[in-house]
Amino acid sequence: QVQLVESGGGLVQAGGSLRVSCAASERTFNYIMGWFRQAPGKEREFVAAIGWIGGTTMYEDSVKGRFTISRDNAKNTVYLQMNSLRPEDTAVYYCAADPGIRVPTKANEYRYWGQGTQVTVSS
Repeated sequence: QVQLVESGGGLVQAGGSLRVSCAASERTFNYIMGWFRQAPGKEREFVAAIGWIGGTTMYEDSVKGRFTISRDNAKNTVYLQMNSLRPEDTAVYYCAADPGIRVPTKANEYRYWGQGTQVTVSS
């Protein structure tokens, strides 16, 4: 069973940047990796995902051009670089992994999940 541990969350002012990381307990080069977020009182929503070798990426519309997902398979780590942050980006950010082929955008299509890391953007 793959274990995922997120890190790098914190408090940042609007317009600032933050990078969150997700380290896997084993090799995940053949896993689809995704980031989701959940704000208080809201459902968990898709943010970004990346294919096996990083050639395929997908983003939620509101983060396109601001967030970048990447992976380092040698380190079993996936990153989410977040720029031009907005208060509405405030949420717990979760890392997810799935041993599939296509890149899913729904939470129920991912098999493994991390515990999440809090990102707070102040106005």
